[in-house]
Amino acid sequence: MTVLDERQPVALKEWAVSVQALAEGKQIIVMRKGGIIEETRDFQLISHSFYLMPAYEHQKKQLLKEGYADELDKTLEGWSADMETMKVESYAEVAEDIEVTDQETLDRLRDFHIWTDTFAEERLRWKKTKPLHILILRVYRLEEPLEIPMRPAYNGCKSWVRLEDVMAVPSLIPVLNEEVFQAQVEQIKRALA
Repeated sequence: MTVLDERQPVALKEWAVSVQALAEGKQIIVMRKGGIIEETRDFQLISHSFYLMPAYEHQKKQLLKEGYADELDKTLEGWSADMETMKVESYAEVAEDIEVTDQETLDRLRDFHIWTDTFAEERLRWKKTKPLHILILRVYRLEEPLEIPMRPAYNGCKSWVRLEDVMAVPSLIPVLNEEVFQAQVEQIKRALA
């Protein structure tokens, strides 16, 4: 397992449409199995707090529930593969890391995310011997978004990147107040019980 230098912030790469949904309070979970070029070839929670880095390369409209395909289009406005900088606007803390290994449990989470059943099932089936990590996230908006240079190290299909140009976490504004967040966490736990 990679040990991070606490002074060097990290980011979790996630579909831009998912980062947007998290930042708008439309969901509080992400599903992770790991990136194709991950060091260990599976997902490991190497930090309990991190920036959310929008990724654009693998987003597919047909893997989003109705109503979110248009949201995907919005994330692509002004984006190009050769951009020199990237805007980071969100930060998250992991409230829980739930390991899911069966379809029945995954189905119980259907109402808590923006992805289709097909997407969720594909995530679960990929690398069958490894669990699907459902991260419940407490998400914050950055008071002042970061505009960071795009570095070659940020590219590729991987979960984590070290942010070379960020030194300290700026002021954070919770997306959901504590009461609403805890109510959503409880809903998820009841669904899984």
